[in-house]
Amino acid sequence: MDRIRLTDTLEMSRLVHGMWRLGDDTDTSVGHVRNKIAACLDQGITTMDQADIYGGYEAEEILGTAMTPEIRNRIEIVTKCDIVAPAGRYANARVKYYDTTRLHIVKSVDHSLRLMKIDHIDLLLIHRPDPMMDHFETGAALDEVVKSGKVRAVGVSNFRPWDWELLQSAMTTKLATNQIEISLLHHAPFTNGDVAFHQRHGQPLMAWSPLGGGALFEGRNAALRNRLAEIGTEFDVDDAAVAIAWLLAHPSRILPVLGTNNLDRIARIGDAARVRLDRETWFELYSLALGHEVP
Repeated sequence: MDRIRLTDTLEMSRLVHGMWRLGDDTDTSVGHVRNKIAACLDQGITTMDQADIYGGYEAEEILGTAMTPEIRNRIEIVTKCDIVAPAGRYANARVKYYDTTRLHIVKSVDHSLRLMKIDHIDLLLIHRPDPMMDHFETGAALDEVVKSGKVRAVGVSNFRPWDWELLQSAMTTKLATNQIEISLLHHAPFTNGDVAFHQRHGQPLMAWSPLGGGALFEGRNAALRNRLAEIGTEFDVDDAAVAIAWLLAHPSRILPVLGTNNLDRIARIGDAARVRLDRETWFELYSLALGHEVP
């Protein structure tokens, strides 16, 4: 499994296991969670993607219950904060909102450390752009949690280039990554400036929902699905692996985040790394996703 360097001190596996559905599984036992992690590690997938809000603010604790020193020493943990929704520890919130104040960020970090039973977070992301963000306060808070040693690196999620630049302008720590939605179904980032901005600055992107939340295989684009299946047959992998390989082929070094609770599917996440798409095939799939040839 290839690894991608985000900072001078932080590397992550090219494929990331997303844990947003961890609390939705019918089996959240310690043994089952450890089996999922083991299936990832067997493929060289060492990066686990969390967020405080996942599972109604319960997914981090489910991971923490299964945590051991041996597991912790073999994985990188990504988590996120700033979404406050009327659930879990925020059940009394009157409305869903974003909170990027220093107090909320610091408290969120402490909650995550306690729930996951770890002494540091490898990568902390601001989960959503906050229209009320005081970038000086937020930037200073992110610098603070890095300086304290509680967080190794910081980044953002769902930010546009101007959101990124605003926050970065108030920080001494370099933002490491932006986790945004990218897939064959959501390919606008390749042309709207999102990918170009981060590629220009050498910042690898993380891609959430790289299979379109499963919609890629349920929608009306039969031609795309059929071509993915044909290519999969050539490489002896399933069509999902080909769709992920389409992202891996891009020179911006995208890190797809794949979330599933099915152990068999987890065990096949690494298949995408075996698929090599040439430029013509990449554009063939892109054209099928567009529904027409490129201009």
